[in-house]
Amino acid sequence: MGAGSPAISNRGLYLQLIDDAAGRTLASAHIKELKDKKLKKVEAAAALGKLLAEKAMALGIKEAVFDRSSYRYHGRVKAVAEAAREQGLVF
Repeated sequence: MGAGSPAISNRGLYLQLIDDAAGRTLASAHIKELKDKKLKKVEAAAALGKLLAEKAMALGIKEAVFDRSSYRYHGRVKAVAEAAREQGLVF
């Protein structure tokens, strides 16, 4: 249904679930939403992927396209994808 798109910086991570056809954001997750502020970068990315997947499931979204943009599939990007898949999001 939507496209997942990460935005990564040295200090943060931001994920969005976007409906490309309608041009609107369905769900988003930011590193500041996590309760545990002491997580390492990859652990925080996994927690954020899980959070976004939970938000997607609450909206009835079970499938998405994972758009990793220009980021290589390793580290934080891989952690986000694997955590979202573990929560049941299919892409």
